[in-house]
Amino acid sequence: MTLTLITGGNKGLGFETARRLIGLGHTVYIGARNAENGRKAANELGAQFVLLDVTDNNSVNAAAAEIMKKEGHLDVLINNAGIVGGFSKPQDVTAEEIRQTYETNVFGIVRVTQAFLPLLRKSEAPVIVNVSSGLGSFGMVMNPETLESKVNSLAYTSSKSAVTMLTVQYAKGLPNIRINAVDPGPTKTDLTGHGHQTVEEGTDAIVRMATIGKEGPTGTFTNRNGEMPW
Repeated sequence: MTLTLITGGNKGLGFETARRLIGLGHTVYIGARNAENGRKAANELGAQFVLLDVTDNNSVNAAAAEIMKKEGHLDVLINNAGIVGGFSKPQDVTAEEIRQTYETNVFGIVRVTQAFLPLLRKSEAPVIVNVSSGLGSFGMVMNPETLESKVNSLAYTSSKSAVTMLTVQYAKGLPNIRINAVDPGPTKTDLTGHGHQTVEEGTDAIVRMATIGKEGPTGTFTNRNGEMPW
């Protein structure tokens, strides 16, 4: 049975991804920084819960140690946890505002990936899925026909650009692990509050890349319809 960890899995896209992967036979650990919310979501889904705050090294390391002790390995890591951050005008954005967003969206991926690599290396077909966004794509935000072109958020959009490049560099450096970035697309959740897709549509790319196996692609950036422009 495939063992999967989803960060920020107690709501929104993470919750729906967990529901769908459980339906496909995965054993899913929901990582959440709020124990009450995480346990509630896990109980509702029939998942496992692990306390995990991606902005805290001790929390991330403790979560990795707990899953290592209980399971001895990890097959799929889904770096889903993210925050929108502030929407100040570019000229008003401070370095601290950028830093707060990057702590979760960028540095969080680095913390979690590094901590869970020893568990992934014990899998026969290790997979990492990084949840990025079309808002981090030059091709999308510069296309006047897209919804992404209407958003001007310095912190969030640049953090998602960083996620796609992290993905490529990890994929190059870890050729034995399938590592891909995905864009859920404009999905209405409590994180964004806007979008026309259902949460099921928003998780299509995540689920597809979480189930590719050891012969699947690596170093790609896709949405539910296929390859994304960079």
